Amino acid sequence: MDFFYPNFQNDMWRVVGYLACGDSRAFEVPSERRFDQPRIEAFCRERGIALYDTSEEIIRLNDNASDASLQVVREVDLASLLSRIPQCGTIVATGGKAAETLCRITGCALPAVGAWSPAFYADRELRIWRMPSTSRAFPRSVAWKAEYYRYPFTESGIL
Repeated sequence: MDFFYPNFQNDMWRVVGYLACGDSRAFEVPSERRFDQPRIEAFCRERGIALYDTSEEIIRLNDNASDASLQVVREVDLASLLSRIPQCGTIVATGGKAAETLCRITGCALPAVGAWSPAFYADRELRIWRMPSTSRAFPRSVAWKAEYYRYPFTESGIL
């Protein structure tokens, strides 16, 4: 995939648009069923948002992306990744499997949805946030999901 959360069925860019612009359609291409990748990338650069996967190799046990159907084969080399972004102090996991993987890597406790756990990893203090999934398979409104994402975005100065 060319960028993160490109599937038009996923609400991530609607959640971000709702929070940052007051419009859940802010990152959609008008009259098309796709997101505006250049606009999203520019927004992320401007706000200091980096995106990456918690696992670099997975096996899909079924033909879907459900957490229960994903087997982590190789986790991200988080220490190496963080060495390239020394100002990073907050990591937001967008779902259960991602949060579990980050907590396993950093040794912190698994936080409740909408909360964070402290971690000391790679010579720095981190806050590992666990957010609800933005998948449409998680049947909540964009506004409901956005209220969870508001906390780490506000705390990190993104909003």
